Amino acid sequence: MDETTPPEHLNPLQRFGRDVRQVRLARKLTQKHLGRATGYTNGYVSKVESGTLLPRPSPKFAKGCDTVFGTGELFAGLLRRIEEGDHPSWFFPYLNLERKASRILDYSASLVMGILQTEAYAQAVFRASHPREDAALIEGRVAARLRRRELFELDDPPLLWVILHEACLRTVVGDAEIMAGQLGYLLTAAASPHIDLQVLPFSAGAPGAHTRPFTLLTFEKSPTVLYADGPQGGKVYDSSATTALHLDSYDRLRAHALSPGESLALIKSLMKEYRS
Repeated sequence: MDETTPPEHLNPLQRFGRDVRQVRLARKLTQKHLGRATGYTNGYVSKVESGTLLPRPSPKFAKGCDTVFGTGELFAGLLRRIEEGDHPSWFFPYLNLERKASRILDYSASLVMGILQTEAYAQAVFRASHPREDAALIEGRVAARLRRRELFELDDPPLLWVILHEACLRTVVGDAEIMAGQLGYLLTAAASPHIDLQVLPFSAGAPGAHTRPFTLLTFEKSPTVLYADGPQGGKVYDSSATTALHLDSYDRLRAHALSPGESLALIKSLMKEYRS
């Protein structure tokens, strides 16, 4: 990172690194001193300050900087805001609800839903949708997407039921190798007692009124909510009439989909095709 680069031309990781460096120099500390005090190497500190550490500095390092510098929660807060920036603002209402749901009912029309994407698949998706974005920002978006898997590490994780249109399996995202890896991961995920997976085949015909993906979240003590994509991003809906309509649609999609066993057989067959 060039020290003469204007702040507005720096990506979030570079700005974070520049701030760490400026405060470190103001405290008359070397990278080695800061690394030792935070539990990291001076090489780690160097990468943080240059904005080249991917996917990003750890929360432990940020908290360590605040302790060493006496800056309260300044750097911990900066890091949280960077992490939040990896998700579009309109997606946060959904994320906050996702961790509280008892069931997640998802219909994916053309791409595998984010929480089940592999790293390589997610990278290919973001590169295609953000072709001019800095590589570090792409890595940040990918890391944020992969962190959503932590949902299934909870003591009482939600039950996830996913209906994938066959287009999700046949649309080549990246290349054949990436697709083979993605389908392999779906097979692994489907082995979890918390995940059910069905494929809606092309032979089922038109998928009813809903050609766009949508997700329903159900709760133990709260009304069901709907998350649906739109031209300007996704939105959460809590109207009982709207959620009831989509619950009915989901039941119809589920009825026309292949059984879980048939779905896994199709995924295995396509995975072999991608690997051949």
